[in-house]
Amino acid sequence: MIVSLLYKVTRKLLSVPSVLLRREAVKDAELLVLRHENTVLRRQLAGPVRYEPADRFWFAALSRLIHRSRWRETFPVTPGTLLGWHRRFIAWKWDYSARRRTGRPPTRAAIKALVLRLAGENPRWGHRRIQGELARLGHPIAASTVWEILNAAGVDPAPCRSGPTWREFLTAQAEGIIATDFFHIDTALGKRLYALVFLEHDTRRLQITGVTAHPTRDWTVQQARNLAADLGTRTESFRFLLRDRDSKYGEAFDAVFEAEELHVIKSAPQAPRMNAHCERIIGSIRREVLDHILIMGEAHARQVLAAYQVHYNEHRPHQSRDQLPPDAVEHAAVVHDLDTRRLLRTRILGGVINEYRYAA
Repeated sequence: MIVSLLYKVTRKLLSVPSVLLRREAVKDAELLVLRHENTVLRRQLAGPVRYEPADRFWFAALSRLIHRSRWRETFPVTPGTLLGWHRRFIAWKWDYSARRRTGRPPTRAAIKALVLRLAGENPRWGHRRIQGELARLGHPIAASTVWEILNAAGVDPAPCRSGPTWREFLTAQAEGIIATDFFHIDTALGKRLYALVFLEHDTRRLQITGVTAHPTRDWTVQQARNLAADLGTRTESFRFLLRDRDSKYGEAFDAVFEAEELHVIKSAPQAPRMNAHCERIIGSIRREVLDHILIMGEAHARQVLAAYQVHYNEHRPHQSRDQLPPDAVEHAAVVHDLDTRRLLRTRILGGVINEYRYAA
């Protein structure tokens, strides 16, 4: 109502000079239209011209002062556009759908956050158990509302969230898990080689036990024996060996670790996320080394992987270990006098990898 009344008052005020000096008023109106059009264009020069409600109001009010024969050369919009603006204005005036408030009031954001927090911290609680806890805290809310909040957030409202995910399991058991996996290497002449990698979850220590073109079960068993000998008494700290269901392992491979009292866990078929740590270290080996070096043969592959293993275990920082390498036990001393210290670079594998240390 206020907008309509303001529009009528503006038109009346602008019609006064047209009664007294019709010819001069028409010219002044044309100038005002052109000036306002220039203002709009300067304001939106970077993109297409978009008229705001105030611009539409101004053009509509000035339209009565200009003869229709001059609209085409004066106005930046057509009469049809002007009438379209008017139709939308009238439709908005009588549209009360956006102003109606029906149904129950929406649940407060703080209550939704509290519901999701209780579900996240208590995976065995269903939506009715969460409703009861909210009622005890002084937040009366229907069980159906709790169900809708959990369902909208992608959380199972039923109490079947008790089992830990693989991420939760691996994190909780990291200290006692060692994982293994194969990855392939294509030489410069197209020959395919296979390497067997072991990774300790807790320390992220890497062991690449061997490279071969024919990974038979006997070869794999020998790599398991070599690893068990290298670990020595450290095998007592491990409880699980995580591997996939590749046929190259076999029962003899598992027997080597079971003799050291390790329980062998096999991942589900075609489920690489169940051995995600090994998959990630294999990706790091490819991105940081193998994608930048042409491997000539087995001996060359062993040399390259051995150099990367030393770099990975003794120098490369890891986020899961607070930026410490696997073999490091504490951070280096903080350096303050940067101007007086000399930074040395060590090239690994011809400069594919660089290591940095301060001179003693």
